[in-house]
Amino acid sequence: MMKTLIFYLMSAILPLASWATAPQQADPAFNTVVARPSYTSKHPKVLFDHAHMNAYTSSGVYQPFVDLISHDGFQVTPGSVVFSKKSLKNWDVLIIANARGPNAQSPAFTDEECDAVRDFVQSGKALLLLVDHSPFNTPSAGLAKLFGVEISPGHAVDKVNYNKESQDQTEIVFSREGKNLVDHSITQGRDATERVNRFVTFSGTSLKGPENSFMFLRFGEGAFEVVPPEPDPKPLAPDAAPRDYKQIPAIGGGQGVALEFGKGRVVVIAEAAALTAQIGPGGYRYGMNSGNVENRQLALNVMHWLSRLLN
Repeated sequence: MMKTLIFYLMSAILPLASWATAPQQADPAFNTVVARPSYTSKHPKVLFDHAHMNAYTSSGVYQPFVDLISHDGFQVTPGSVVFSKKSLKNWDVLIIANARGPNAQSPAFTDEECDAVRDFVQSGKALLLLVDHSPFNTPSAGLAKLFGVEISPGHAVDKVNYNKESQDQTEIVFSREGKNLVDHSITQGRDATERVNRFVTFSGTSLKGPENSFMFLRFGEGAFEVVPPEPDPKPLAPDAAPRDYKQIPAIGGGQGVALEFGKGRVVVIAEAAALTAQIGPGGYRYGMNSGNVENRQLALNVMHWLSRLLN
């Protein structure tokens, strides 16, 4: 078991995690033009969080996503102030992407900020929370929990529904053929032209939602989590073997959940790169610009559902 887990971490997860420090950029060639913008007179106001040591910002690797939804008629503004009733009151949708605390185990948000975001959504507004594998899962776990969403501290792997082209079992393929891309307004869109049939994530974590939520990116039987050992309150003896990572089934979980909360709406996605377009080392493209994916349409559909263009 230990050798299997170490193999997954070394061969799949660690190389991808190292991209955080490797040259990495938004894909300048990605087409963000929207032929028929959804909003031409009314323009929902979107606040894109920059205040919490975010690895992904609207002017950085998330520029393709921001350009895409801007061309669709959303009005996007970066925000560098802490969350409060006052700082959030003029916005319709709040987007948080890979927020961080002082270290990997620290919350990215204060209790007061979490309460402000909860009240913001409850009053009728919307939240898109984008997280990832460590170190981007634990910092947002407290905020997600206020909405009943549990974020795993580990990595998601799928032995069945993975990207066969890359041979990477952490690149998970959600498709109608695989029966893990589930019918919801977000996956169906407004008509057949907006229907999503194949969506790919690129090494993330996993989620579980409350009873009133809908997991539209749902794990199948081949999915599992690689979870780090819990911190030991007592130091290990010098001759003690270190505790191993655990492999646990991910049934009941997934990587995309939507829910109504009070008068508002929340979407949490457990792999942030999937909704933008990036170029990594060696020219590798991942996200909306990866071949044979419909991530671009799902990104638009998510925003349409949050802004209530979709029921």
